[in-house]
Amino acid sequence: MARIIAGTHKGRRLTPVSGEGTRPTSDRVKESLFSRLEGLNALDDAVVVDLYAGSGALGFEALSRGARSLEAVDRAEAAYRALRRNAALFEEHQVSVTKGPALATLRQRQGEPIELLFLDPPYTLEETALAEVLAAAAEQLHQAATVVVERSSRSPEPTWPPSMRPFHHKTYGTTAVWLAEPR
Repeated sequence: MARIIAGTHKGRRLTPVSGEGTRPTSDRVKESLFSRLEGLNALDDAVVVDLYAGSGALGFEALSRGARSLEAVDRAEAAYRALRRNAALFEEHQVSVTKGPALATLRQRQGEPIELLFLDPPYTLEETALAEVLAAAAEQLHQAATVVVERSSRSPEPTWPPSMRPFHHKTYGTTAVWLAEPR
């Protein structure tokens, strides 16, 4: 079962998403990723968007560790239900949950600039679709934003839009994580 591993909500269990194609981020990957994000000061008072959120484990971890707000997005009904239950652990004004496709949601978004963006799509998502989402997200990023992309270690490096620059890559068994920032 997924849980929050540090911060104000440490140890709280998250409602998982049941169903085919669900792939929760392991605690090992989360611990390493969040250690890096804390080192970059990417969490403090951050506006976080978690696309392909699933249970929202990455976004809720960010909130627990000091982020200001979370916009969690997933198109699957099971994920949406889990996100709503998990959002109840936090103050209502901190979390918004949207059921819909990542690209359409980004194109309609009108919130503050994104300071921390998580993209953990299904491994079956085509690289061209991911590139399209990254391009749409680039227009919404704060100048000091951090972008986190989690994919299969067999996937190629994402195709970054010209306005985004990758600066870190790490592989954890079958999982690969890339970090990028605006140029």
